[in-house]
Amino acid sequence: MALRPIIILPDPKLRLVCERIERVDGALRKLMDDMIETMHDAPGVGLAAIQIAEPIRLVVVDVARKEEPPDPQVFVNPEVVWSSDERSTYEEGCLSIPEYYAEVERPASVRARYLDRDGEMREILAEGLLATVLQHEIDHLNGVLFIDHISKLKRDRVIKKFQKAAKRAGDGSHVL
Repeated sequence: MALRPIIILPDPKLRLVCERIERVDGALRKLMDDMIETMHDAPGVGLAAIQIAEPIRLVVVDVARKEEPPDPQVFVNPEVVWSSDERSTYEEGCLSIPEYYAEVERPASVRARYLDRDGEMREILAEGLLATVLQHEIDHLNGVLFIDHISKLKRDRVIKKFQKAAKRAGDGSHVL
């Protein structure tokens, strides 16, 4: 396994719509393992392949609490096939938008269809934090960031902040 660098806003790759995965094989399973290690190291509760510059429809999630053993889940080509009318609000953050958090409202429950680590078709009813994380990560696969769910004013401020930081870093100065 290997840690992979996580791309940061304003990297344009974060806006790509990712390609479907045609087959689950050893190389893909190695990527899954790298993503899980990268997610845990960050630390985060979810990671989409595009966040490590791989434009494919692959997501890893681990919503185990700190006092619980890790319980990573892998979702290949995940898609929401049903969502509840009931809504919930969580304070979301993103490994590609470090140190920024905002309240986002999403469906409280979703049913998702996906391929598992062995390429078998599965369905899951996700509720609570898992539902939020899964929707957040599936958004990444479609080029959507959690800041797209907040007001335009707040979103524009965040984007401008990260563009300035990227420009300073490109000029050779260090961002603290």
